Amino acid sequence: MDCAYFRRADCRSCSEITRPYAEQLAAKEQTAKEALSACRELRWLPSVANVECGFRNKAKMMIGGTVDAPTLGILDATFRGVDLAECPLYPPALSLAFEPLREFISRAAITPYDVNTRQGELKHLLITVSDAPGHPLMLRFVCRSREPEARIRKHLPWLRERLPSLLVVSINLLPQHMAASEGREEVLLSDNELLPMPINDLPLYLKPGGFFQTSTPIAAALYQQAQDWIRERQPTSVLDLYCGVGGFALHAATALPPSTQVAGIEVSTDAIACARRSAKEQNRPGLRFQAIDAEQTPDDAINHSDLIVVNPPRRGIGATLCEQLDQSQARWLIYSSCNVETLADDLARMPHWRAVEARLLDMFPHTRHFETIVLLERRQ
Repeated sequence: MDCAYFRRADCRSCSEITRPYAEQLAAKEQTAKEALSACRELRWLPSVANVECGFRNKAKMMIGGTVDAPTLGILDATFRGVDLAECPLYPPALSLAFEPLREFISRAAITPYDVNTRQGELKHLLITVSDAPGHPLMLRFVCRSREPEARIRKHLPWLRERLPSLLVVSINLLPQHMAASEGREEVLLSDNELLPMPINDLPLYLKPGGFFQTSTPIAAALYQQAQDWIRERQPTSVLDLYCGVGGFALHAATALPPSTQVAGIEVSTDAIACARRSAKEQNRPGLRFQAIDAEQTPDDAINHSDLIVVNPPRRGIGATLCEQLDQSQARWLIYSSCNVETLADDLARMPHWRAVEARLLDMFPHTRHFETIVLLERRQ
């Protein structure tokens, strides 16, 4: 895919963009198979390809320039703003918001944060688009302080006229001078706090600061694969660790009888609140969620689960949880990973499991990153 920003060396985030997409996917398949080559019985299902452009459901735009001429994109090596508003990775429902937002920054006189002088307020705009009808948006202003709050509130009606799909708006406070995309404190500016993120006809929700997979169609395929495996095996109970907003747990519950016990565990209380909202709408009495660290899951919760799903961050699940899972009584394990190297390390720590099927899903075209989902069965 041709990208003017890459050609001009304005942005090098898509390191593989000059390679034909088929070659990119083949290289990822080779990487995955080599990383999991110790799994001798593993059968690879056909990979799930992505589209080459317009696949991202979120944008993290670093703000540079001046209040009269702000840039939305990244900062260069000297911390000057580089505008990437025409980046081809964003779908129209997202990219069409950039120009109204640029004008809004000027109207509300929100001074872009200057990394060199440590002056200014607005550091990032974090925007998420939903596939729900009308493509509703979540917008977060990442600011150094609450200084621009009154002006943002004053001009918000103008922005809503320009962006009728704007549903959730907040200010995120990041007072520290640090390389981070957001801080811990959120100031809600809209009546709505939840962005609906439906997948496979299931109602998922997202709060400001919550995690959601980058490409909604690929996330749908990921959840569908797990659901297919669960439906075929009909476990008597399911435990979803690192469950986030409940994607895997909800898909598991709909593949099983309504009374089947399906539990989700996640450290984020906001994510659990979203998951509980979805469970309530689905009217699944056996579906429940708990806000605790997945790596602190009690042994009895693991031992009383027939099938376990893990979807950890890039670092993997680590030695302690690997030992718990390896010694558990569960019959099946589904491991979803965005880092095949830590996936391989974790599987090597669990000798009582054998990997039987796997699928690569290209969540991140034009990079070397991808998602892998693996089905494991307990060795007899």
